[in-house]
Amino acid sequence: MRPDTPAENVDHTAEAARLERTAGIYPEDAEALLLRAAAHLELSGDRPAATALYDRLLASSAPLENPHLVRALKASNLWEYGHEAEARAIIDGVRASAPRDPAPWVIVAESLEAHDELEQAQETFTEAARLLLTDVEEPPYATHPLLFGRHRVRRMLGLPHDEWDALADTLHSMPVSLDELHDPKRVWSLGSDNPAELEAEISRLRAELGAYREALSRPFPVAMLRWPADELTELLTAYPSLSAEYPSHDAHLATIETSLRELSASGTPNLGIVTGTVPSYEAFAASELSSPDDPTLLPQYATTLAARGRATAWPPQRGAACWCGSGRGYGECHGAETTG
Repeated sequence: MRPDTPAENVDHTAEAARLERTAGIYPEDAEALLLRAAAHLELSGDRPAATALYDRLLASSAPLENPHLVRALKASNLWEYGHEAEARAIIDGVRASAPRDPAPWVIVAESLEAHDELEQAQETFTEAARLLLTDVEEPPYATHPLLFGRHRVRRMLGLPHDEWDALADTLHSMPVSLDELHDPKRVWSLGSDNPAELEAEISRLRAELGAYREALSRPFPVAMLRWPADELTELLTAYPSLSAEYPSHDAHLATIETSLRELSASGTPNLGIVTGTVPSYEAFAASELSSPDDPTLLPQYATTLAARGRATAWPPQRGAACWCGSGRGYGECHGAETTG
């Protein structure tokens, strides 16, 4: 959730203000945009203003997509400028609510870790792993930080490896092992005047930096635009010239699946689907000083939604519901179709 751009290259206060303005233009994305604004305010050093944004989200009449994440970020921020008691109370509440999203767990556990509450951090990571990964054949990518964080804290506590640590080792892809990355002695080597120790630490840091750069360089998903049936009806009623693009809703869904399969077969990675709404599309057209009945705006709109983090990965995981919203499993719906 935190921007990775160095503070010296960004006016974080100005960027936070820009994101707040954008949230006013795209209210359907206000949660994600205001969370990014709060992160910039934290980086600027204005933590009370960041807390005010978290409170604004939590007090909103509109339901939040992930209220546990907002509370976790608020707790982490509060603790950083002296509100430990309130932060601890929020963390306890997040843990008690047992969210199914790994992100809030990671944030509260890392907050505990950052303040030397290693036993509590280890318990939090473990609690999350048991909730989200018990009887899971393949841990989703979003849960990997849980396992890596748990491994790190347990190394700091000097605890022996268990099955979760072994699983973290199998998921780790960097050239430097987790045991070496999470070795407490690495911290001591940073203060050493031994050239050999410093050189070894520099090599390890370069390996980590290379992996982070690779992750940050991944492009936005190549995203196909999906219209729910009611939204498509509203769109074509308002802009009948777009009927040539969408002869029917069934044909629209079939075209999405066929296009994604063709892209996948050609080796295109990182595919996704974004869901459009008429108000959002009209706001996008207005921001581009264009008319919604211009069909060339449709792929641009899809790309913009993907860039704002609205894409859902394709294909769905095994056993997951179909992306089309039918409620059936993907394998029994569009995933069952074959290309000629």
